[in-house]
Amino acid sequence: VFQSHEEDDRKVRRREKNRVAAQRSRKKQTQKADKLHEEYESLEQENTSLKREIVKLTDEMKHLSEVLKDHEKICPLLHCTMNFVTVPRPDALASCLPR
Repeated sequence: VFQSHEEDDRKVRRREKNRVAAQRSRKKQTQKADKLHEEYESLEQENTSLKREIVKLTDEMKHLSEVLKDHEKICPLLHCTMNFVTVPRPDALASCLPR
């Protein structure tokens, strides 16, 4: 079967158009994968940072709980026999305030 020169040209143009479309599609897929990888890296960094912050805040909470527990042992306001009085004595209050 003999094909005309015109049919051959159409085949060549169609193949070229298909090749260009395939290249564009592969490039788009690669860009999408690169973008997802960048987003993944960013989220990993944020996650690591947040985990460090959790550790730091947990340590701070433990420390402050210990400070509070130690303070409660010596706090005159907590050991006052007349703790129903709404205005504490100034000398008792002064010993509870930070120096």
